[in-house]
Amino acid sequence: MSDLSYPAAVILGVVEGLTEYLPVSSTGHLTVTEKLLGLQVDAPAVTAYTALIQLGAIAATLLYFWRDIVRLSSAWFGGLRSPEKQTDPDYQVAWAVIIGSIPVALVGFALRKVITGPLRSLWVVAVALILWSVVMVLAETRHAKLVRDGVERGESTVTWKDGLVIGLVQCLSLIPGVSRSGATISAGLFRGIDRVAATRLSFFMAIPALTAAGLYETATTNMSGLGIGQMGVGIVVAFGVAYASIAWLLRFVATNSLKSFVVYRVVFGVLIAAALGAGLISAT
Repeated sequence: MSDLSYPAAVILGVVEGLTEYLPVSSTGHLTVTEKLLGLQVDAPAVTAYTALIQLGAIAATLLYFWRDIVRLSSAWFGGLRSPEKQTDPDYQVAWAVIIGSIPVALVGFALRKVITGPLRSLWVVAVALILWSVVMVLAETRHAKLVRDGVERGESTVTWKDGLVIGLVQCLSLIPGVSRSGATISAGLFRGIDRVAATRLSFFMAIPALTAAGLYETATTNMSGLGIGQMGVGIVVAFGVAYASIAWLLRFVATNSLKSFVVYRVVFGVLIAAALGAGLISAT
């Protein structure tokens, strides 16, 4: 990894920023990109760099949703101090985010060697891209029915139970190709939450999950061969691109379904599988 060039760092930062919050699997895209750049995708330094540049995307989330974070935090602390304030919808949303963030942290830590080892295969990415697309279609189908029946729920109705279910589904996003946002948004739609609220909740849950992953990799991996400059470039680029991606996705889901992402995922998955089958690229 010591030979990672600045252009390569920029490319990886752009890919991370574009795909971290879109339901297309950032890990899958980064794995393919790293492969095309000639990097060993299951090398500890490579997986560490992948987690590290996520901090740029997290910083973008913190900045974009800063007012929401302050509001939810205030409601949560207020509810802890005063039982009367526990009826505040923001208090319930804050608990949903907290509770929903616990499962992926526990599972991610317990299976960290599997996630960064055997699962870092392009065959896994290709299959997961295609199979989870089926789940996304089913989620959108259920959402459309709820809209027709006039019973979809807004963000103010989110409870800790929603957070727990979405958090458990988020664990599946540890499989490269599933997509963390694809998993959490789909789970939200299945719970009857409207698409915009489900997407916002997905962003909120990304903050503790991705921050923990980035900090853990930073603390436990030898970063000496990564290059300070290259790390900085990757984080900054990921920050700028992710911020734009967040703004775009929230506008998009307000009037569009996730089915266009499904088409992209399936085509991308099939192309990866075809390239693997033809021997054009190797799985690891």
